[in-house]
Amino acid sequence: MEQISSPRRLDPARLTAAGFAALILAGTGLLCLPFSAADGEPAAPLDAFFTATSAATLTGLVVVDTGSHWSVWGQLIMLGLIQVGGFGIMSAATLTGMLITGRVSLRSRYFAAAEGRPITAAGVRATLVATLLLTAACEAAVALLLGVRFATTYDMPAPRAAWEGVFHAVSAFNNAGFGLRPDSLISYNTDAWVLVPLAAALMIGGLGFPVLAELFGRLVERVRAALSGRPASARGLSVTTRITLAGTAVLVASATALIALSEWRGVFSGMPAGVAALNAFFSGVTPRTAGFNSIDYADAHPITLLITNIYMFIGGGSAGTAGGIKLTTTIVLLAAIFAEFRGRRDTVVAKRTVPTPAVRQAMTVAAAGLGAVTLGVAALRVFDPEFTADQVVFEVVSAFATVGLSTGITAQLSAASQCVLCVLMFLGRVGPFTLVAALAARSVARRFDYPRERPFIG
Repeated sequence: MEQISSPRRLDPARLTAAGFAALILAGTGLLCLPFSAADGEPAAPLDAFFTATSAATLTGLVVVDTGSHWSVWGQLIMLGLIQVGGFGIMSAATLTGMLITGRVSLRSRYFAAAEGRPITAAGVRATLVATLLLTAACEAAVALLLGVRFATTYDMPAPRAAWEGVFHAVSAFNNAGFGLRPDSLISYNTDAWVLVPLAAALMIGGLGFPVLAELFGRLVERVRAALSGRPASARGLSVTTRITLAGTAVLVASATALIALSEWRGVFSGMPAGVAALNAFFSGVTPRTAGFNSIDYADAHPITLLITNIYMFIGGGSAGTAGGIKLTTTIVLLAAIFAEFRGRRDTVVAKRTVPTPAVRQAMTVAAAGLGAVTLGVAALRVFDPEFTADQVVFEVVSAFATVGLSTGITAQLSAASQCVLCVLMFLGRVGPFTLVAALAARSVARRFDYPRERPFIG
């Protein structure tokens, strides 16, 4: 049986980052080819690199219009980058090995764990199969709904309607946020049959694959129990699943309410109440996951931009397609703060004690995220001082959180600033889980302790 010699030797965190880098470079090369552009001319290398980075990292920021600049082949390449980036380089490699050999090697399990997958053979197999089934089912259902809607309501030819349905469905479930219109989804902001299925796909994809696999497994268990006539298992959901589901509901509801209050007399002022509520809901879903927008953020109130920044930075579920520092990280940090305020020794979440190393890892991820955003804002203010602080902060947070929302300045930024955004998108996609994997694998044995002394705090 294959042995794992050491985390340093295998280094799944670095291998995962290298896999995403290779995916971006391959996508850049393909997008630079003449057939990828609608006009048949080779794309500018920076435009191709930025687009490939945004697609592979599931961000959605664009420097050229997706629908008019890229040909169908170029859009298909982008869709491939989105799908592979969403499923994960390591998960795809693990699944390929499983299908070829009929088993999952110990090395493959360790690599898959770098993206938050279970390490046991049954866990990896169940997670990957459930991920594939759920991805295919969700994307197919949303693509069918959108395709029928586009064909019947917007008079699109059947092939075009089907393609737009598939493109938006894949982009939504993988939280990429790429659209085929220059205004994203503003043209559809009165159509619940377009916005609601996309919002559902965004939320499902943003829960994270471990959560989805657990829910899928519980559903299978209940179906088998019902068919066999035996009672279903009374096991409760894991802490990760419980706080992800509850936190998602709270954050979506609170974001919807706050954005509605901020923009009711702003961008929503000319809309009927029902349409305004629909757009407030959609605008409450997208900041934590993907860059589809049904309102123009260039016209949004600064308070709306601030609210959106907060929710973008938090992000969605762990080991999934959503970005940000992740919902579980935020919940653990809030629980640690609450425990300190109450004078409690342990950090407790959902009636479970969180180990101290997990709390420290959450603090490290949050601090690293804040540091990356701070440096990114400083760089863009140096390279492009003509843009306001609100615009720059919004753009940087959106890039790091791999959300893709913008006030419309992405294409106007200098080449240096666009390269900074590419770095932030890459760090935002691979940074949090590779950082945690590296921290978890790094264990330094020390045979002595320093004397204890408490410094003044505050």
